[in-house]
Amino acid sequence: MEDALARAAAGTATRPIPKSAQARMRFLLKAEKGSTRAVATRLGITRRTVERYLKGTLRRPRAELAARLEREVRRDWQPRVQQRARKRASTATGIVIETRARFGYTAAPGSTDDSRMRRITQHLPPAYAARLFDAQAAGAGEQQLQTIAAEGLQEIYFKDRGRRAAGLEVEFTDIDYVELDF
Repeated sequence: MEDALARAAAGTATRPIPKSAQARMRFLLKAEKGSTRAVATRLGITRRTVERYLKGTLRRPRAELAARLEREVRRDWQPRVQQRARKRASTATGIVIETRARFGYTAAPGSTDDSRMRRITQHLPPAYAARLFDAQAAGAGEQQLQTIAAEGLQEIYFKDRGRRAAGLEVEFTDIDYVELDF
């Protein structure tokens, strides 16, 4: 869930991230207020390697470093745009969740409670988006984020906003994938 929230936030960017390793290093250096040590620690490399990329003597990072570099740049890229998108989702537009997971039920006697894999795409109202963002900002774990998403799917998808299945409790387990969009 945390990764899905990060990908959704990165998807709100209005401009592409820098292309070259040198430009990405410069961006991270600016984000870390000029500290090559902080950039090196963040990427898991030496200060000298950071300096070589900044200088232009190293140009093509290994695949592992390139992936870390891109991930770190995306995390800090256009923070105000991401913040505005989160605020809009938590107050006005809501969030769309697409998942393939195992859903189990606790329901009235006589109904089936066998869990099964389902692929669900559902729009959740702004209240659930706000709860997800607040929990993420408070440092909530993966399980807490999944619980909030399960409550939203239970209320909106399975209970149809309270119009049916009054005593239904939904369990959200064995997640194959989760994608969020806001």
